[in-house]
Amino acid sequence: MTRWLASLMAGLFALTLGALPAAAFPDRAVRIVVPFPAGGSNDVIARIIGQRLSEIWKQPVVIENRGGAGGNIGGEAIARADADGYSLLLAAPGPLAINPSLFQRMNYDPLKDFAPIALTASVPIVLAVHPQVRANTVAELIALAKAEPGKLHFGSSGAGSTNHLAGELFKSLAGINIQHVPYRGAAPAMNDLVAGHIPFMFDNMPAVRPQVAGGKIRAIAVAGATRSSLYPELPTMAEAGVAGFEASSWFGLVAPAGTPPAVMKVLVETTAAVLKEPAIIAKFAELGAEPGTVFGDDFGRYLKSETEKWSAIIKAAGLTPQ
Repeated sequence: MTRWLASLMAGLFALTLGALPAAAFPDRAVRIVVPFPAGGSNDVIARIIGQRLSEIWKQPVVIENRGGAGGNIGGEAIARADADGYSLLLAAPGPLAINPSLFQRMNYDPLKDFAPIALTASVPIVLAVHPQVRANTVAELIALAKAEPGKLHFGSSGAGSTNHLAGELFKSLAGINIQHVPYRGAAPAMNDLVAGHIPFMFDNMPAVRPQVAGGKIRAIAVAGATRSSLYPELPTMAEAGVAGFEASSWFGLVAPAGTPPAVMKVLVETTAAVLKEPAIIAKFAELGAEPGTVFGDDFGRYLKSETEKWSAIIKAAGLTPQ
């Protein structure tokens, strides 16, 4: 075979390869890391979305709980994962928008090391107490805290979580001395609230609602700007006398930075379609969550604005980086 003929055949082979369609994504299992233990709101939302994505893609979607360091361990795992779309992070604001203002050292930059896919859900935060706590209202809880300075403890899913910062904001705006007890996730904290080991905590609606329904805890206020349709009788914290109080939570899905545009297109479009399905909307509503409506680059801009917002809240609460 002459050199010219070999060159011609090589060129034709390359053209043939170029004409073949790229392998469809995904063609194997996709991993979604939840940076907190199983059982919390983050985990519940991830499993609902993951199951539906698995049905659509006809590939397994595996939820991996990797808690610790306020969500930073799971966040770093995905920031350092292969940028191929097969490793994703579904997280609360902590590892995506809060922790850069709360930790002196992080091994990843949320705004640089992640490719934004979707704001998957927004959820109200609820102030709940153990039934034996002598407080049926926010005013009574404040009075109890002032009567016993430093003796009331509140739990959270970890330093930097939205329920931690809600407690710190409560402490600052109400002028009370309460102590924070960080856990490795919302589920362990809720278990201790139900058991009476901690008197109260702020937590997301999906985790609070079943415990309230079972009579194991008592909800006394919602932390958002407006009342919840699930608990219309509960006042907002501002209505209950804590002027300027507003805190809510959300969950977002991201991939490692550098994930190919074609793969990102599949991730964004499929997730957006899932969040618009009536069955998913209904499941979220049962939990007290609303599906997100911000995707791709728009979600990236949302993350930037949330990072700025929580930075201001952290400063207002007088917290210093750990």
